Amino acid sequence: MRVYVLSRNSTLYSTKRLVEAGEQRGWNIKVIDYLECSIEIVKDHLQIIYHGEILPVPDAIIPRIGASRTFYGTAMVRHFEMMDTFSVAGNLAIARSRDKLRSLQILSKHGVDMPKTIFASNKSDSKDVIALSGGAPLVLKILEGTQGVGVVLVDSEKAAKSVLDAFYGMDVNLLVQEYIEEAGGADIRVLVVGGEIVGAMKRQGAEGDFRSNLHLGGTATAHKLTRKEKSTALAAAKAMGLGVCGVDMIESARGPLVMEVNSSPGLEGIEKSTGIDIASKIMDYIEKNVTPRTDVSVKKKKLKKDNIGA
Repeated sequence: MRVYVLSRNSTLYSTKRLVEAGEQRGWNIKVIDYLECSIEIVKDHLQIIYHGEILPVPDAIIPRIGASRTFYGTAMVRHFEMMDTFSVAGNLAIARSRDKLRSLQILSKHGVDMPKTIFASNKSDSKDVIALSGGAPLVLKILEGTQGVGVVLVDSEKAAKSVLDAFYGMDVNLLVQEYIEEAGGADIRVLVVGGEIVGAMKRQGAEGDFRSNLHLGGTATAHKLTRKEKSTALAAAKAMGLGVCGVDMIESARGPLVMEVNSSPGLEGIEKSTGIDIASKIMDYIEKNVTPRTDVSVKKKKLKKDNIGA
């Protein structure tokens, strides 16, 4: 089995664990920096060039696309898919998950519950937006923000109006969400692989921080999911069309609410907190869905510089 992990950093925990899990099965698994790939497109012929050579077509890819490189990364994933390569996360699903507004619209259409969310242009009256969201306290999220950056909690309507007016004045796109106080700065990350839950952890934000991101000082412990939490996580993963994903939920008085569906979930926190070999679960998923090619021994070809293309 030939498998590529599309990652910019081979030393990251998640990338290393995926490579280890593949090598344990005797697979030919390699890390490919997708930003160093070029694509050549001519009639009836698609190929990818990597470090001046034609990249052999793999049986499967595991995209680990950075949020700031979504456009280029999904273009590479799409190209692999057009060469009949199996991807654990499709290019369209990755793009949908990276668009906070679009993903919430999709989840809503599929009956998945979430915090009440308002999206409005800078032509809107901030007082009207605050009223629609249910009033302060509320959470403001910049659409382009990632890993907790660009997320602001405002505890009064006066502060909310000031922050909204400032963001709108800079022509920043943002979401306004109700604040779920009972969540207590904690959330639940559920790893879904191939339509099955393979692990769950509860993340608690650092003292004084309502954001639960581990890289911001949060802690993680194994979590036993309720029946409702299980069904919500599976419904969210299915709605987004992701074979491998992390579903982030918070507990509320009306049940679990989905905050985000991550197409490149980190493995370190959940593997260490649960003791579950998530990387091997992903390999199981690939194995169930892929029949290895008979031409995996295709030799690399050196390209002339004038054939590499733009």
